[in-house]
Amino acid sequence: MSFGTGCHLHLIDGSAFIFRAFHALPPLTRKSDGLPIGAVAGFCNMLFKMVEDNTGPNAPTHVAVIFDHSGKSFRNDLYDLYKANRPPAPEELVPQFPLTRVATKAFNIACIEKEGYEADDIIAALSVQAREAGGRVTIISSDKDLMQLVGGGVEMFDAMKNKRIGVEQVEEKFGVGPDRVIDVQALAGDSVDNVPGAPGIGIKTAALLINEYGDLETLLDRAEEIKQPKRRQTLLEKREQIELSKQLVTLDVNTPIDFSMETLEVQDPDPEVLLPFLAEMEFRTLTKRVADKIGVDAPIIAEPKAAEVAAPEQPAIDPDKYECVRDAEALQRWIDLAYKRGWVAVDTETTGLDEMVVDLVGISLAVEVGEACYIPLTHKDGSDDLFGTDQLSDGQMNEVQALEMLKPLLEDPAVIKVFQNAKYDCKIFTRYGVNVAPIDDTLLMSYALNAGRHNHGMDVLSERYLDHSPIPIKSLLGTGKSAITFDRVAIDEATKYAAEDADITLRLWQMFKPQLHANQVTTVYETLERPLVPVLAQMEMNGVQVDRDTLSRMSNAFAQKMAALEAEIHELAGETFNVGSPAQVGQILFEKMELPGGKKGKTGKYSTPADVLEDLATEHDMPARILDWRQLSKLKSTYTDALQTHINAETGRVHTSYLQTGANTGRLASTDPNLQNIPVRTEDGRRIREAFVAAPGNTLISLDYSQIELRILAHVARIDSLKQAFRDGHDIHAMTASEMFDVPLDEMTPDIRRQAKAINFGVIYGISGFGLARNLRIPRGEAQGFINRYFERFPGIKEYMDDTVAFAKDHKYVQTLFGRKIHTPEIGAKGPQAGFAKRAAINAPIQGTAADIIRRAMIRMPDAIKDLPAKMLLQVHDELIFEVADDAVDQTIDVVRDIMENAADPAVHLDVPLVVDAGTGANWAQAH
Repeated sequence: MSFGTGCHLHLIDGSAFIFRAFHALPPLTRKSDGLPIGAVAGFCNMLFKMVEDNTGPNAPTHVAVIFDHSGKSFRNDLYDLYKANRPPAPEELVPQFPLTRVATKAFNIACIEKEGYEADDIIAALSVQAREAGGRVTIISSDKDLMQLVGGGVEMFDAMKNKRIGVEQVEEKFGVGPDRVIDVQALAGDSVDNVPGAPGIGIKTAALLINEYGDLETLLDRAEEIKQPKRRQTLLEKREQIELSKQLVTLDVNTPIDFSMETLEVQDPDPEVLLPFLAEMEFRTLTKRVADKIGVDAPIIAEPKAAEVAAPEQPAIDPDKYECVRDAEALQRWIDLAYKRGWVAVDTETTGLDEMVVDLVGISLAVEVGEACYIPLTHKDGSDDLFGTDQLSDGQMNEVQALEMLKPLLEDPAVIKVFQNAKYDCKIFTRYGVNVAPIDDTLLMSYALNAGRHNHGMDVLSERYLDHSPIPIKSLLGTGKSAITFDRVAIDEATKYAAEDADITLRLWQMFKPQLHANQVTTVYETLERPLVPVLAQMEMNGVQVDRDTLSRMSNAFAQKMAALEAEIHELAGETFNVGSPAQVGQILFEKMELPGGKKGKTGKYSTPADVLEDLATEHDMPARILDWRQLSKLKSTYTDALQTHINAETGRVHTSYLQTGANTGRLASTDPNLQNIPVRTEDGRRIREAFVAAPGNTLISLDYSQIELRILAHVARIDSLKQAFRDGHDIHAMTASEMFDVPLDEMTPDIRRQAKAINFGVIYGISGFGLARNLRIPRGEAQGFINRYFERFPGIKEYMDDTVAFAKDHKYVQTLFGRKIHTPEIGAKGPQAGFAKRAAINAPIQGTAADIIRRAMIRMPDAIKDLPAKMLLQVHDELIFEVADDAVDQTIDVVRDIMENAADPAVHLDVPLVVDAGTGANWAQAH
């Protein structure tokens, strides 16, 4: 069919839909091997719905799914910070991207992406072509950036909300018609894509200005007429930035299309291609629906092995059956049941997520599967009103009375309290005077059993192991600015949601508890996971004192230093220009100064990413100064400004949260704020730690394992020369350099030692010749030669790597020296994923063993320092930070060092000694 009048083209924004499906739908993993497939499932269901709905006036005659290419686009040449703020894709989503391409082709639908262009540009070009040929276009997406295309036969469709987006809907969102959307976006900017726009001007103000002046160019030409001084100054001073922003948000309707529209004609799926793919993904329901639609038999999908099967037969989860406990008599019945059973699943509902400031709203309990209750305590009237009232709703227990009744049960050593993410609930109870013990935690049980297979949130575990999707919290609280807190939720609805959580937790506990022994991870759970919960909870509640004035002074100092650097850069350039503008930087460096290496993008402007400037900085001052300016700008916005917002108003301290399940290897992660990523490689970065201070009369002490991962590598790879060097206390990097380059130790130069250090640490992480070349700024062939020579001199390392990969392929997991299992379901993958999976498998036993050792030290620490005036505040990978009374510093260092250096014993005897370095100071920078 030739494309023309009467044709209807559907363009599916594949990349956006993947993310929407991933975040909107419950996580799902393939039961046979743990591969994440939730986004793929949502994607396939959408494609099948299109096949099913391919009738009526809105059915497509032509269809294509458009994806973003993995590389950068021409917009990065325009502005190297474009999309720089976007976090990396979630780990479990990465392997699903290629599967969605395979799915598209399996459904016999055109699958399109183009290097150097974004999906939106391809959609724009196809939309214009189709419109000019007389056809209609429906863009299946809700992406606001595509709304500039609406009109003249082009509309959008939000598949998630089943809502059509035409000219009227665009005007509602932007305050202007589609033809002026890019003008509004250029002014308002976009924090998600890092489009700078005009500072201080949002969508509403931008729309007012564009409607008044007609278009962006006229507005900028007549900016002197603007009455508001700040707005006028912004438009005059930021004109170039605004014009750049318009280039960034304007879709390229001239994107080259190297196929004809006729190739996009709708085709029936080939059952011999589609059904095997769906069966391979283990989409049982969808496979049957597709087979029924086509009129063929569905392929048989083998059930997973018994160990992977979901729960044994249990009563169905029915939220309507849960009890709302409204008085003491009813609560006492539940307490009696818990004592009789010897266990109780517990969950708290609060007004938010920050355990240090939120209020308790209610408590749920479950003692038998299918039987659960919710005890509402502080729900407020006016749940339908955004502002509500502070009047407590009727039919609730008095908070003090309920906690007094529950306290003996929650503290009774004879009754196990079961939680999903116990640390959160225990901190809440501690703030209310209840010290919960003993505990079990289904989150940590799953982590011990399944690290590397999937994540361990309740929704994931319930979906995978109970085949049940819990009530989503968004259905109660709403989203965005209109969201309410849990105390505004109606009690009847809150009961269903909260009690279901307790019921699910109990079911998961009864399933996971016996599996710990069957999978030989009981010791990991009992000695490394469960006992760490109260230790981390106490550390988080201790917090670390942060001096707001110091942060403010640093912000001001960084601003002044940036201004001084700008002046220095302008002097070197011989003219003033916007240092924050990559285009202007490129023009100065490559045209005026005629430096080598300049590359123009599609728009004719130079690109100046960090790697280009780093190469130039080795020979010229100005690129180095520009890099310094950019680094300061990041430090100021990300740390000295942002950290001030995390200081607790009541304690004056910052209270981070540690995630025990944050990494598959056992390493802790830190969030809200992340205190493990404060930069230490530059002097300015290290200065940020000066703001972390000891309370009056106290000192901060830092104790840090010295080269612990290299020591573990020497042990597991049985490298006698490295082991002996560690035993003798030699400089390990100098010794490695001497071995590799045949240089006597007394003739060692700093440069040779630096190269050996880069290789020592790089090998642990499976570094490639290319990666080492970038680190050392040497040719790739020379770097690969270093790695080859390293393996020749230390053959045990290559043998360890090969053996570890072989073990991972055979068993689908690797292990730490303490028995922690890190599953490697992707170890047999092909393509780029294969290299990543192998490097992860090689590194996991080393990094995981180091993580286990510091966990063992942390678990022993409370008893060791209980009689000392000392508190453990922070863990940063291989480092522990304490706040200690001034007169107990030396004694505390001796105690802590002894615990840390002997943490592996008696479970594992290492062939190399563990060495701990100690430092002290009034602030973290001095102590480290």
